[in-house]
Amino acid sequence: MSATLLIVEDDPGLQRQLRWAYDGQEVVVAGTRAEAIAAVRAHEPAVVTLDLGLPPDPDGTAEGLALLGDVLALKPDTKVIVASGHGDRAAALAAIAGGAWDFYQKPIDIDQLGLIVQRAFHVHALEAENRRLAAAAPASAGLITAAPEMLAVTRTVERVAGADIAVMLLGASGTGKELLARALHERSPRRDRPFVAINCAAIPETLLESELFGHEKGAFTGAVKTTPGKIEQAQGGTLFLDEIGDVPLALQVKLLRFLQERVIERVGARRAIAVDVRIVCATHQDVDSMVATGRFREDLYYRLAELVVRIPALAERGGDAVLLARHFLQRHARALGRNVTGFAPDALAAIDAWNWPGNVRELENRVKRAAIMADAKLATAADLDLAQGASGEEGAAAPINLRAAREATDRRAIGRALAQSDGNVAAAARLLGVSRPTLYDLLKAYGLG
Repeated sequence: MSATLLIVEDDPGLQRQLRWAYDGQEVVVAGTRAEAIAAVRAHEPAVVTLDLGLPPDPDGTAEGLALLGDVLALKPDTKVIVASGHGDRAAALAAIAGGAWDFYQKPIDIDQLGLIVQRAFHVHALEAENRRLAAAAPASAGLITAAPEMLAVTRTVERVAGADIAVMLLGASGTGKELLARALHERSPRRDRPFVAINCAAIPETLLESELFGHEKGAFTGAVKTTPGKIEQAQGGTLFLDEIGDVPLALQVKLLRFLQERVIERVGARRAIAVDVRIVCATHQDVDSMVATGRFREDLYYRLAELVVRIPALAERGGDAVLLARHFLQRHARALGRNVTGFAPDALAAIDAWNWPGNVRELENRVKRAAIMADAKLATAADLDLAQGASGEEGAAAPINLRAAREATDRRAIGRALAQSDGNVAAAARLLGVSRPTLYDLLKAYGLG
């Protein structure tokens, strides 16, 4: 990762003053657009300070704005901080719209500019680390994550994928249950056989039995041909029963018989068919409560839940929202042919603060919206439709109890620190300003270790 600062300034006196102000940094100076482009190619600076008034138009901003576009085209992750000596706020705003990271006005306050530059280097380093983590994330069950809570889930998935046992995934809507089910299948010996998914909540009760078990021709009005069900279609592979909690009690009995005997009978048939499938199921409901109240058969539960995996909500996965947002923006911008390369600072702050009641699904939808709505290279909080709030559902999910609020804050901070330090506890402790033993104690207390 580059730690070079490029100063683009045509005034020799200011060049010397600015160079001395950053003696702890590798500094490169350019006085013209051509020199600056050559410096970007040669040094790949992380941060650029750019005076918009450059020759041959030192009294205007056209040359500086053109150079801004050149720099971002050559190295899109560069943090460009623009300056205008003419008090022209409109030009500064035009530069921000063109992808500049921040701006300052002349005459220069060296201390103030130094803080802006330091912050730019810090953000550049964080973004580079996030990209590295995102690139490495597919090894974790196909999920992009740096949160310890979710990494624990992916390790469990990878460990049990090869074991031919039934797995129940518990988590709120939009947390990635089907993605994890597919990961279990793709890492199992059944990977070359079918993966068949059915959403039990999306099919009317009267049709669900036929969808699962199939039917014979003439079994009911409209059954014009014999049709295999989802269980039969998954022969040799994996059957994913999403929203298993919505299966009616009468059908639960038939599903239990299949799990016990590994045979099915199509609706209207008298012949049993042997089926070899692995079962993975999921629900957002409280299955323990459903079993206790008799809404879900206990014997079926134990057949389906040989291993239970609980998936944390996105709000509980510190740092993951920004990682995922960058991934989704890159994918959707490419698919939609949009020239959006990243997020403006207000968008990153909004993503980090939002409670994400709709989890990953809501995040992807908002990012796709931003890719469409953005007028500049950097999507804003307004493009995400997050400009007015700081948390989801008017704060309904925020803890009221002070101890719970403190724990939630601690969890988020620890998650972000571990994400930034690639799981290195010593480095995370330094970021958090605590000792390593203290951080270990917190990890143990919050079940994050």
